[in-house]
Amino acid sequence: MWIILGVIAIIVTFINLYMYTAGKDYKLAMALGLSFTALTLCAEYSLVSEWAIKEDWAALREVPNYERVLWFVTIVSILLNIAPVLLERKSKK
Repeated sequence: MWIILGVIAIIVTFINLYMYTAGKDYKLAMALGLSFTALTLCAEYSLVSEWAIKEDWAALREVPNYERVLWFVTIVSILLNIAPVLLERKSKK
């Protein structure tokens, strides 16, 4: 599930950037991009909690590797989704 949500978040983020460059209203796409990023993180957390409940220690050993990737992808998603807002403010000055 988290993979599907993550792919949707990436697609919507690129739609957000495209809509900004095309001069269209991008704010809904920005909100959707950030929302799907949050849903991806929630789905990943649910997966890890299922591993803990099932005491799947081998799977849980991989969590630190996921943590770094999730932090990186989340930060990139936030920056890409708010970039149009920052660029718009900069151009108004």
